Amino acid sequence: MATILASLIPVFLLIALGLGLRRSDFLPEGFWPPVERLTYYFFFPALLFTNCLRVPLGDAGTGNLVMAMGLGVTAIAALALALLPLVKNRPAFSSVFQGCIRPNTYVGLAAAAALYGKPGLALTSVCVAVVVPLVNLFSVLAMLACGEGNKPGSLKEIVKPVILNPLINACLLGLALNALAVPVPAFMQHFLDILAAASLPMGLLAVGAGVDLRALFKAGPPVFFSTALKMAMLPLCTLGLMKSFGVEETALAAGFLYATLPCSATSYVLARQMGGDAPLMANIISVQTILAMASMPLLLILFGFSP
Repeated sequence: MATILASLIPVFLLIALGLGLRRSDFLPEGFWPPVERLTYYFFFPALLFTNCLRVPLGDAGTGNLVMAMGLGVTAIAALALALLPLVKNRPAFSSVFQGCIRPNTYVGLAAAAALYGKPGLALTSVCVAVVVPLVNLFSVLAMLACGEGNKPGSLKEIVKPVILNPLINACLLGLALNALAVPVPAFMQHFLDILAAASLPMGLLAVGAGVDLRALFKAGPPVFFSTALKMAMLPLCTLGLMKSFGVEETALAAGFLYATLPCSATSYVLARQMGGDAPLMANIISVQTILAMASMPLLLILFGFSP
């Protein structure tokens, strides 16, 4: 218990620091968008790429982890979609749907590094490579079906956001070079390691900067429903699948940790661009991020995932 708390408290302190900096006048408001853009397009792709190079692809546990993570998020997406006929406000549903399945990868990678070191970080990168393309695809389909003013989308509209996602591309490239045993020059590896070192602190500060504490007081049934599915049902479902597939040790811990994550801030961008309920989406992201400070360590302690 003490080890988990000692590992995760610094992660959430960085988020709190980002929140404090955003609410104060210490940094100009224009500071945050470039930081988020740099992190999304350079720092985190570098981290994911270098860690995917180190994943033990020959290990059967890695393949089982891939199947469990993919099926877990698909099951929760299907459960959420089963309730669509009961919903009148479809733009709001599209935001609830995103909140049920999209993980905050920044928090996940930082927590995995703190708890399980380089092996956990590498395995979490595999989770990213599986889950991020799936949730992007599911979310775009939901937005096309439910977003305000959207018409049935072409295949290009559905696939383009997935293909152009820098996190997905970094994972796929790293895994491909890993599988083909293609060596990366030492100077390039060192350059990427330097970029990657900036990803976790900058990413967590940006997460904190996007949190709105007032969302806790404005949360209603849609926020609670989305949060329950994302931060309770998804971890339990994923854990059951991983155990049924025989995933063990660090892979089991990394997969479970990734399933406990709050919703990604990029969900707000998609909701705003494709006719979702953007204010509701912002509330879901803020509430889940705040609650994760308690729920993540609680779930890890409850299920015995100490490092």
